[in-house]
Formats: sequence, C-alpha cells, structure tokens
Amino acid sequence: MKSASAYWYRRLDIMDLGKQKGEIERALAPPLVEGERPVHPLLWNLMIVFGVLIYGSYTILIHLCEADGKLPFSSASMVFITEVVKLFLSINFFMYENRGQGFTCPSLRSALPFAIPGVLYCINNNLGVHLQLQMDPATYQVLSNLKILSTAVLYRVIIKRPVTGIQWVALTLLAFAGGCNSYGGLMAKPGESSAGVIHITWLGLGMISVYSTISGMAGVYTEYILKGKYETSIHMQNGLLYIFGIILNGGIWILGTVRGDESWNLFKGYNVYTWLLVFSQAVIGLIMSAVMKHASNITRLFLISCAMLVTTFLSVLIFHLHLNVFFCASFVLVFVALYLYHTT
Repeated sequence: MKSASAYWYRRLDIMDLGKQKGEIERALAPPLVEGERPVHPLLWNLMIVFGVLIYGSYTILIHLCEADGKLPFSSASMVFITEVVKLFLSINFFMYENRGQGFTCPSLRSALPFAIPGVLYCINNNLGVHLQLQMDPATYQVLSNLKILSTAVLYRVIIKRPVTGIQWVALTLLAFAGGCNSYGGLMAKPGESSAGVIHITWLGLGMISVYSTISGMAGVYTEYILKGKYETSIHMQNGLLYIFGIILNGGIWILGTVRGDESWNLFKGYNVYTWLLVFSQAVIGLIMSAVMKHASNITRLFLISCAMLVTTFLSVLIFHLHLNVFFCASFVLVFVALYLYHTT
C-alpha cells in the first residue's frame, strides 16, 4: 500500500515537472509575438483573402503555361523577374513610408542574415515550378500542407515553442492525409499525367517532401529575423531579402545560358499566363512577409491551407479534374487536421 502511494506521488511530481518545463520553455522562448496590424482590420482580412486567391492560382497558372508537357520558360528567369518586381515595389513602398525623412544604408552585418532565407527561397521557388510537371494542381496544393508538419517541428526545435498533444494529433492526421492522397495519385495509369487527372510520380513525391521541409525552414527563420528587428521597416527588410534573391536567381540563369541550357533571351517562352504568374507571385511575396512580420507562420500556413479550396475549384472548372476517393478522403482529413491544429 505504501509503495503504491509512493508511486503515485512520484507520478504527480513528474507530471508537475513536465508542466513546469512547458511553462519555462514558453517563458524562455524568443519574444516572437504578433505585432499590431499595419492597416485597418478589415483591410488586413481582405489582404488575407486576396492572398488565398493568389496562392491558390499559382499552380493553375503554371499548368496553363505548359506546352507539350514542358515549361517553355526558364524557372530561374521567371523567379529572377519576380524578385526584381518585388524589389521595385518594396523600394517604392519604403520611399512613400519614409518621405521627408533621412535614410541610413543598412550595414553588411544587418544584411547578411537575409542571405540564408534568400538561398532557401531560391531553391524552393525554382523547385516549386518544376514540381508542377510531376503532379496535378490539386495534389500539389494538398501535399503542400506538409509545410505545417515541418514548420511545427522546427518551431519546437529552433524557437522552443511547445506543441500540444492535440496539435501532434493534427500533424499525424496531416501526414496520413498526405500519404492517402499520394497513394491515390501513384495509382494513376501510365500516361495519365494531365492537369485533369489526379496523379503524382515517385520523383514528385520526393520533391514535395524536400520542398515542404525547406519551406518550413525558410518560414521559421524569416519570421525570426523579421521580428528580431521589429522596429526596422518591413520594406527595408524585404528589399534586403529580394536583393539576395536577384543575385542568386540571376546567377543561376546566367550559369544556365553559359552552359547552353538556357537562352540568352530572358523572356523566352513567356506568355500572358507567365506574366500573370510573375506579378501575382510578387504580390503574394509581399503579403507573406507582412503576415510573418505582423502575425505569424501559423497565419501564413492557414492562408496556404485555405488555398486548397481555390485550387481544387479552379482545377475542376478549367481542367475538368476528376476527383478520386483518395483525394476526397485526404481533403477531409486535411481540414480536420487544420481545425484541430489552429483551435489550440
């Protein structure tokens, strides 16, 4: 009897220590709190909705650019032009924000931290373009939710933010949904690789795994450095990030042309859908930065997840996509996972 009571006393002590550990981790975690919205709440919500529409149309636009199952343009060229547009917009926003005030050029020390997300986004932005040839738009958007899994784990490991038991359940459901959708996509018959058929290749499965992991790393690190200098203008911070993007993607494009893989014509293969892709990606890049600066990666991931609806609707409307039972099951599982994850 005495040994039994001693056992439960020890169990209570362990539970109390676990609770204290969670409280200590939350207390010691970097102060990455959500800041004040830079605009009226109504405008902020409209911006989020607009971001969902743009993000959901990304994969659709790339598939509309396809010619004979191939991309007629260079991914490095497209991403390079997008970074130039983003830098142009950021400079103009910064000039408007600081009109009549002095300007201090940022030091090399303050600029270098942006090189890391610059490299990560360079890899992912190019990888995201080539991913489209390995799967249909709806599958890409569903599997993109694996970013939530990598982001949550990195939040726990890097920023020491605790993940609740319910959130781990949600993440498990999310991983299961990804596996369910992938299985359905891999069952597609050889040759059925149009945007109107649920499909994915083994190469695409590996690429989306790498893509989601890098996306989580880039998102967590970018939020960390944006909020680490919260008093610094977001347009200045964006400008530093986009300069690295221009250097890296421009370098990749030049290297490709020197090797003979690319044309010296920067705009080769561009059409109206390519330009829509460039400008829409420039706008969503600015929106995502604002979300990470003034909200959090959770809001960013919520935006990405809601884009599933837009992509699926457009895929059915434009490509006459036929949904299979595996996709529908994974679609429901993703929304259940999102509900569990975000309500905690």
